[in-house]
Amino acid sequence: MAKGKYLTGASRRSLLQQFGAAAIGISFGGALTACARGGGGPTVNFYNWDTYIGPTTLDDFREASGTSVNMSLFATNDELFARLRAGNPGFDVIVPSNEFVTRMSQAQMLQELDHAKIPNIANLLPEFRDASFDPGRKYSMPYTWLVLGIGYNKEAVRAKGLTVPDSWKYLFDDATFNQKIALLSESADLIRLSAKYLGHSVNNIPQEMLTQIEQMLIRQKPRVKQFHSDNGQDLLASGEVDIVLEYNGDIAQLMAGDGGDKFDFVVPKEGTLINSDCLCIPTGAPNVDGAHAFINYLLDAEAGKKITEEILYPTPNGAARDLMPDTYKNNPVIFPSAELMAKSEYGAFEGDEKAREYEEIFTRISAA
Repeated sequence: MAKGKYLTGASRRSLLQQFGAAAIGISFGGALTACARGGGGPTVNFYNWDTYIGPTTLDDFREASGTSVNMSLFATNDELFARLRAGNPGFDVIVPSNEFVTRMSQAQMLQELDHAKIPNIANLLPEFRDASFDPGRKYSMPYTWLVLGIGYNKEAVRAKGLTVPDSWKYLFDDATFNQKIALLSESADLIRLSAKYLGHSVNNIPQEMLTQIEQMLIRQKPRVKQFHSDNGQDLLASGEVDIVLEYNGDIAQLMAGDGGDKFDFVVPKEGTLINSDCLCIPTGAPNVDGAHAFINYLLDAEAGKKITEEILYPTPNGAARDLMPDTYKNNPVIFPSAELMAKSEYGAFEGDEKAREYEEIFTRISAA
């Protein structure tokens, strides 16, 4: 989900090239190896978004605990869910977003956390110690929170006679940036934000509006350069697109490098979708004690600071946030205004049938 600020301007895979996949225990899907299953000593198998970790976090945890971390990567919640739907292939810690925490817990794909083994829960900001999508934090600990918005090339936007592309219409229902648009391929997010553009909540979208959204996005598809999975800021940086549906942290990272003068990010005036990525232990985890220890470590103040410095997402870790500079705390890309946040919502899981319907709608849009 994120490319670290020290790597901006390069490929999202540059972390892997710089440090070497083997050096930091990264694998790319497929079956977990014998070593990853613990053949080389205590191991935590971690299924995470791409480069969504500090550059030394895994090594630091190994030095502190004697337990290695084998990190595999996924690009969307849909991919994460599909991978574990048939059974846990050996993961100990996963990072689903809020809606999928609910979905996976209801499907008995997550196991309850032992809060006594996670004392660093005390570092969390009070508003993140409970969650409507996981009452009592029974199954999840917050890792980051984030908002979706529009990342854009400022010069290209000015060339179109605009100051800021401050409406979802420029992505979903407009020809201004023809073939210079990239949309996220996360089915529920795309549909929910389309509903927000049409004046509805991101939740409880009526059937007639779902039909309207599908027709709208099929009309828009010829104007879309790519439906991306976790590399939208790279498409923007390379010039392949001029505007992109992307997470605020990804664009903040791009702007923190060489792109500070060239790119910007806006939460559209209609409001947006708030997400929270969470740390969970999937059912059948082979190293439950190691999983708790790793989650607790990620919630440590100093460890959290190192992660936040790298990925530049809003952190729910108050102790880590206190260690961050004002340039982070006061960054409007990372922390949108109260006015925009008041118009924004978390997406609620509304059942497997609705989730499958969203996936089917996106499949039809992609095939159109």
